[in-house]
Amino acid sequence: MKRVAVLGCGGRGLAHMPGLVADPRIKIIALADINEENARKIKGDYELDATIYLDIDELLAVEKPEIAVITLWTHLHLSVIQKCIDAGVKLIMSEKPMAATWEECVAIAKLAEESGTILTFCHQRRFATGNKLVRSLLDAGQFGKIERMDLFSPPHLLDCGTHSMDQAMSFNHESPVTWVHGAVDLSSTVEFFAVPAEGMFTGIFRFENGVMGTIRCGRLDLDFWGGVRVTCSDGFVEVMWDGQIRRAVLYSDPSWKFPEFEETEHEQMIGMVRNAVDALETGTEPELTYKKALRAGEALFGLYESSKRREHVVLPLSGVIGNPLFDLLAERQSYLSSTSQ
Repeated sequence: MKRVAVLGCGGRGLAHMPGLVADPRIKIIALADINEENARKIKGDYELDATIYLDIDELLAVEKPEIAVITLWTHLHLSVIQKCIDAGVKLIMSEKPMAATWEECVAIAKLAEESGTILTFCHQRRFATGNKLVRSLLDAGQFGKIERMDLFSPPHLLDCGTHSMDQAMSFNHESPVTWVHGAVDLSSTVEFFAVPAEGMFTGIFRFENGVMGTIRCGRLDLDFWGGVRVTCSDGFVEVMWDGQIRRAVLYSDPSWKFPEFEETEHEQMIGMVRNAVDALETGTEPELTYKKALRAGEALFGLYESSKRREHVVLPLSGVIGNPLFDLLAERQSYLSSTSQ
């Protein structure tokens, strides 16, 4: 049995539990949260024989887990991943996004690469049955050659848009993005997990294999709430985040229907945990490897940088340290302050 510690027992910690308790190879031996009641709820709800800690350093020193599940706020990811690696954790499953700044994303990737620790980020929707079916049909050429992708997401680009970007990359054979051009709307703002961000974003980008893409984040006239429209030479498919098929059309055969399927309860989280533990046991690369999260993140930070520069940005990113959107937010606040005097 592999010893597992859950670091963060709030809403996202709860969301990970069905996947964790479904895998017979693991045992949850410790829970950590600054709010002890959060940890007590998980322990009680799932009848766990686990020790509760208020301090992550103490947990890591005493329990020495083989697997750590990090469901903490975004700005804590780098420091806690560092602590886990230093403590000898072999597999880290972290919530997305990687970090609030590009510099921290790069630092996290370097830690994983140099330590050999298996590190994943929670783009769990790759394990939805509908998304897996779409990938297999696209790989088989069911709709012809992919020509363009339109991505949709609620706000904001970094926290929510990462799901749509990862979904699109998974459909497009993991092709990286080569250039981006973005525009940000700061007339309204949001804050998720202590990361301030825009209320609306639009952008265009190009994949290395020539496929063009657009992305729209926010609540203003989205075609649909969240997901990807894949347009091909012989049809198109619109896929919601969780794999629900909104529309699917085959130009050469109007009678064609998308195969019927059912999603079982918690299958995304169960699939995510199973795949990560398989990777730990076999030494293979997990589906949700940090390398894919880094590639998606680079496109998103590139879009922010494009908004800041007011020009297109070529990837790989260079000259970007923090989060360009933070600079834009500060610039807007300064402007509003000056005009209100």
